[in-house]
Amino acid sequence: MLSEFPVIYETTVAWGDMDAFQHVNNVMYLRYFESARIHYFEQTPMFDIMQDEGVGPIVHSHRVRYRFPLTYPDQVRIGVRVTGVARDRIIVTYRLVSTRRQVIAAEGETIIVFVDYQAGEKAPIPEAVLAAFDALEGWDAANRPGITTR
Repeated sequence: MLSEFPVIYETTVAWGDMDAFQHVNNVMYLRYFESARIHYFEQTPMFDIMQDEGVGPIVHSHRVRYRFPLTYPDQVRIGVRVTGVARDRIIVTYRLVSTRRQVIAAEGETIIVFVDYQAGEKAPIPEAVLAAFDALEGWDAANRPGITTR
């Protein structure tokens, strides 16, 4: 279910992740995705570049498709990858799998825009970050998947 994802993040469903309807609240899926995305970014020099150059990611938008309700107790595995690259943005794609049920519980996307934090403006994705994406995803600069500007 996750074989096409170069990075896998695992976490535990906590009792407090559930809501009054006795399933994991929809907001928690975005938190799981955020943790998976940060785990992916930790495989790149992104955080060093943010510190040194002041250029880094800002969330533009999220999309989530809920496919199966998660409940406590469970472990989840989240596949994460970059599926589109433009000059100043990427699409990060996720698949969340319930270990207990062995089903895909949710899929999603986040559009990330790169920003020069001091100028408060969009910025090109740093070359070192692009090179790290290439290495993780098995691309080279000539075959990166593009995206249309949204």
